[in-house]
Amino acid sequence: MTTIPTRTLGTASAIEVSALGLGCMGMSEFYGAPDEASGLATIRRALDLGVTFLDTADMYGPFTNERLVGRAIAGRRDEVQLATKFGNERLPDGTRLGINGRPEYVRAACDASLQRLGVDVIDLYYQHRVDKAVPIEETVGAMAELVTAGKVRHLGLSEASAKTIRRAHAVHPITALQTEYSLFTRDLEDEILPVLRELGIGLVPYSPLGRGILTGALKVGAEADSRASAYFPRLNGENLDANLALVAAVSAIAETKGCTPGQLALAWVLAQGDDIAPIPGTKRVAYLEENVGAVSVQLTADDLQALVEAVPREAVKGARYGDMGSIDA
Repeated sequence: MTTIPTRTLGTASAIEVSALGLGCMGMSEFYGAPDEASGLATIRRALDLGVTFLDTADMYGPFTNERLVGRAIAGRRDEVQLATKFGNERLPDGTRLGINGRPEYVRAACDASLQRLGVDVIDLYYQHRVDKAVPIEETVGAMAELVTAGKVRHLGLSEASAKTIRRAHAVHPITALQTEYSLFTRDLEDEILPVLRELGIGLVPYSPLGRGILTGALKVGAEADSRASAYFPRLNGENLDANLALVAAVSAIAETKGCTPGQLALAWVLAQGDDIAPIPGTKRVAYLEENVGAVSVQLTADDLQALVEAVPREAVKGARYGDMGSIDA
């Protein structure tokens, strides 16, 4: 049986997590119809396998994903490093109200998440998107109050720029940045990753499989699957065709390593540093178990170079979102 190692995120406010986490979003929304039973089974199987770093957010569902995670970890809270997020404000019917980083909202959102999750404390609490209308110092100041109150252990940001990260970290130690990072998305290597390492902040890559394309088995077009929409330009039309050609090159390397393309892509992310803990999402036990196999894939310097050459940064076609307006820059 594969043993999942642990990694430490952050230095001034450090948390030890499983090196491979589990993104729970797709269990409730965005990637096809929700399947609560499958989601519960997947989370519980993850804990059994040692994948104990669970990621959710209030806006997933909305609100239903936190309840699902809470049910899944009931009686096993001590095994889990629990991360959730606030900031993408939604109504129960799904209506999006925009990004909210106001201090009063931070406090209310945290209390609501604690209730839905059925826990007394959140291990890692992220601002999901930066509110450009509210100084980051005010938002992080309110988040820091949650730490003092014992409701939150560690603070994180998501999709924040290097400048915002510096300003936030000056208010209270930031433990981790969650942002997209994979063989297909490497722009953070230029400025953001060096700043994280300078400040001693961990990286939690979401979509480390490029929203499934790097598994080599992506089937875009399912009903209620947002990946078939123009919101994800890389996964549609001519962009998809060009990007699948890159995936074919990854698959060829995976064959020589005796692993799946997805395992190879995850192994590449894991090999980028011990301060990185990716959170591939899935709602199926079989895919979870495949992902876990990535921690056993050993990559040489030559392997890493071959992958970078197989997927040159400039060869990936299409922006990662159709509208990048919510991304802090």
